[in-house]
Amino acid sequence: MLHHVVMWQLRDENRQVNLAEAVRLLRSCSAITPGILKFEVAAAQPGLACTSDLVLNSSFVDRAALSAYQAHPDHEAIKPFMKSVVAARQCMDYET
Repeated sequence: MLHHVVMWQLRDENRQVNLAEAVRLLRSCSAITPGILKFEVAAAQPGLACTSDLVLNSSFVDRAALSAYQAHPDHEAIKPFMKSVVAARQCMDYET
């Protein structure tokens, strides 16, 4: 199994509006290809410790499934928006 975790910090300008849109767009990709085992999208919650505004915690059956997800046109379509609102991005992929 391949785990794919991505965390984003958004720019200050229109942060809440952009955060809601980013959550919506990411969730729309939750089942776009076979091999997605887990796909959690969450925004930072007031009162809980966090260093990021948004997280994607996902798992795939294998590297090929992750590659198919990343190359899918629906996933590619959200990248311009994400790049326009993101100040910083962290990513980690690991196998178990």
